[in-house]
Amino acid sequence: MSSNESDTVLTLRERIAANPRPALIWVAGLALLILLELGRIVGWILAAGGAVRMVLGAVPSVPWWVADNVADGLSSVSGGLGQIGGAVGFSVTAALVLIAAAFLVKPLFVPFSVSKKIGLDARRVGPDALSENLLERLVIAAGLGVGAALVLVTPLGGALEAAVASLTNALEWVANGWTLSDRELISNEGHRSPDGGWEGTFLGLSPAVAWAIRVLVIYAYAFAALVWLWKGYTTYREHYRGADWTPRDDWINRFRTHYWGIFGLIVVFGFVVLALWAPALGAANAEANLYSPYQNEFEYLTDDGEVESIAHGTANIQSRSQGGDSTVGIMSYDDYDRWAPLGTNPDGKDLFTFLAFGARTSLMIGLIGIGIATSIALMMSLITAYYKGTIDIATIVVSDTIISVPVFLMVLLLSVVFQQGNHPLADIYSGGLLLALIFGALYWPGLWRAIRGPSLQVAEQEWVDAAKSYGQTPMKTMRKHMAPYILSYIMIYASLLLGGVIITTAALSFLGLGINPPTPEWGRMVSDGRSYVSTSSWHIATVPGILIVLVVTGFNALGDGIRDAMDPESESGDAGTTAAATGGGG
Repeated sequence: MSSNESDTVLTLRERIAANPRPALIWVAGLALLILLELGRIVGWILAAGGAVRMVLGAVPSVPWWVADNVADGLSSVSGGLGQIGGAVGFSVTAALVLIAAAFLVKPLFVPFSVSKKIGLDARRVGPDALSENLLERLVIAAGLGVGAALVLVTPLGGALEAAVASLTNALEWVANGWTLSDRELISNEGHRSPDGGWEGTFLGLSPAVAWAIRVLVIYAYAFAALVWLWKGYTTYREHYRGADWTPRDDWINRFRTHYWGIFGLIVVFGFVVLALWAPALGAANAEANLYSPYQNEFEYLTDDGEVESIAHGTANIQSRSQGGDSTVGIMSYDDYDRWAPLGTNPDGKDLFTFLAFGARTSLMIGLIGIGIATSIALMMSLITAYYKGTIDIATIVVSDTIISVPVFLMVLLLSVVFQQGNHPLADIYSGGLLLALIFGALYWPGLWRAIRGPSLQVAEQEWVDAAKSYGQTPMKTMRKHMAPYILSYIMIYASLLLGGVIITTAALSFLGLGINPPTPEWGRMVSDGRSYVSTSSWHIATVPGILIVLVVTGFNALGDGIRDAMDPESESGDAGTTAAATGGGG
């Protein structure tokens, strides 16, 4: 047996144990990167955990909501019938929620067969492999139901809540600790001193220079993290991968020479960093300058040479950009010596800080929306390709029905309905979560249509037939032998659609129907500044407008690069590019 053949029979853990030095060097570098930004990384984890906790807290209310509506609807006929209908509605909805949760929990957290562990045999239910798969999910759903009941009706819920609170407090303490990108470490917020220097800024430098240094440090750190991820891949490929070659090698080699795709990668990288590090990259403190300007003060040097304090809100009134002489333009200071790299907006707030947090808003909506659409499209493509027949036809009918309505008009209609109806979803993140959910519901048919052909081709391959003949369950066959080949295609179209989500969100906000104040959003800034385009305050609308075009172009370029790398015979005028250009089919 050759050395390569012997490597292939070893697990990854065994290969690392045989040659640990490259892996240890990479892990040491990763640990250093994490330590430098530990506080901010923990803050991201807390934010993600808060979102998950909010969703988990809302899920149990669904059966009660259904029960109340069913009971109210049937009470007009008979009071007793309403109570019975409510109980039935609650039971059915709770069962469906638990089964849906089981389908998510099984592949993520349960690597073994629960039904076999407790002695249940699927053959008692039916001979088909689907029966075994369904039995496994039902057992997990029952376990989840018992766990939920224990949390709700026993002291276990209080103990769990206390444990989560303690862990959250500990993580918050870490999140408030020192980080490389801490605004206080490289501060650009200070005031002039009577002798002509600066006080309160990093090393006594001017706010403009201190801010530029902080931006440079943050982007250098982000680039180092990107390089280290690439180093991790090359380390795995050179030292621990069993195969000498995989198709991904050719994909990467082709992408490295695809300059249009590299341009898109650079733009997307800059956009993502701007969104993730928005609090540190902003020239002004967002809480003080954008959200609570009258509750926060700063010091400045008066014309008389005295250092006085003033509220940000009061100073903002004197720093508004409204055309003519009332303008704080690009790369300038206002009358209170606050540095504004992109000037101020009509409210006197720092435009760069507004745009940085607007990038975060767009990224959040795009990732959640496309993430939902991608998950649904991938799941439906696997199911329809594996089973074909009636389920495929039904999915075609549903997808064609959704696609037949222009996306922008449907998003516009649904957002207006939910906002005018004062639905709770319209209040979360100023309507951002609502938009993300709408995008996910409307974009999955287009994604499913785009990958339906490749999914059907993969389902007919010999290895899929072999997996079926060996008795593998449909779920395992789809997950192990079909999904990896479809993921590459869905990555292409998902990256193209991200630009469509961003530009559609901006268009809705421009019309006053997207993200509500005070949450920053680029489209609303274009709307606020459109009346000043021909004045000295042209930057208010022009800068965010240019950024929207640049970022959307960047995502499209990245999608083109990924597509051409994975399929060198693809043409630039394919359906994916067309979908991206129209905002995903709108």
